[in-house]
Amino acid sequence: MYKTAIITLSDSAVSGGRADESGPAIAAALPVDSYTLHSTHVLPDDAEKLKALLEHLCDAEKVDLILTTGGTGFSKRDVTPEATLAVAERNAPGIAEAIRAMSMQYTKRAMLSRGVSVIRGETLIINLPGSPKAVRECMSFIMDSVGHGLDILKGNARECGR
Repeated sequence: MYKTAIITLSDSAVSGGRADESGPAIAAALPVDSYTLHSTHVLPDDAEKLKALLEHLCDAEKVDLILTTGGTGFSKRDVTPEATLAVAERNAPGIAEAIRAMSMQYTKRAMLSRGVSVIRGETLIINLPGSPKAVRECMSFIMDSVGHGLDILKGNARECGR
């Protein structure tokens, strides 16, 4: 079972202006046979708070997978990719590229997403879009391959070839 954390980045969800629907959408889409939900968090769009939480979850909590939602657009407050890259040890660009490519089937605005995917230690961190609909679409598309990637990262598998 892969220990998973979900982080929602949203000033309005923190202030009570709207409910967080994307975090619960991620939780609902996690395959229950392979993933256990370790924790969920709702943070403001704040790079320092996100970096601190990512470091804690990776280094102290030893979470296997962190899925973020929100903060990947063009707004000045959208700092999720920068905070994620700041804690990264290795880049894993194929996941974010695949998310954008798949999302382009639904909306051309997917090209505006700046989400990234990285590795810190033995933790995979993936930035997902902020909308519940996009989260559901992305989760259904990536989770099979993400599971295999985690297997390799943890030493439970050796090859990607099929």
